[in-house]
Amino acid sequence: MKKAMLCLLICTVAVMAGGKTVYDFTLNSIDGQPAPLAAYKGKVVLLVNVASRCGYTPQYAALESIYEKYKDRGFVIVGIPANNFGGQEPGTNQEIKMFCSSKYNVTFPMMAKVSVKGEDTTPLYQYLTDKAANPQTGGEIKWNFTKFLVGPDGRVITRFEPEVTPDAPQVATAIEKALSSLKS
Repeated sequence: MKKAMLCLLICTVAVMAGGKTVYDFTLNSIDGQPAPLAAYKGKVVLLVNVASRCGYTPQYAALESIYEKYKDRGFVIVGIPANNFGGQEPGTNQEIKMFCSSKYNVTFPMMAKVSVKGEDTTPLYQYLTDKAANPQTGGEIKWNFTKFLVGPDGRVITRFEPEVTPDAPQVATAIEKALSSLKS
């Protein structure tokens, strides 16, 4: 009986999680305003947990470059600062915003700092890393600049680990493929 109840519970959670998309979540913008991800419905979105003092921080330049290249075709990057790895994002939201605009001329949307790992993980990242909801792309965030490519339906298409740069051929191919699914 206990096994049956456990199985039923697991199946229920999987079914409930399976119906969610990234559009069910709201973050705060870097300026502190509610930023529902539903605003990006119908677009291809790259969600990236970012940090200002990381060995991967120069990826901001490539992120801005691919944003500029594809934004007019329905592509958006959402930068999500997190201080979960080595204290590499210690600043306030205002300091992060200033750093991104002055050092890398970031124009893509930036969110307020959140936690992407641990007991205080923000609900969006609980969903993104949930293996039941996202069997192909779920799993713990290992470091800054993990990238989740999301289709126009709000479902995660693929995940790129930090060492895969935003301008890598496999990223461009995945973005192009996702963009080709958009209605003109």
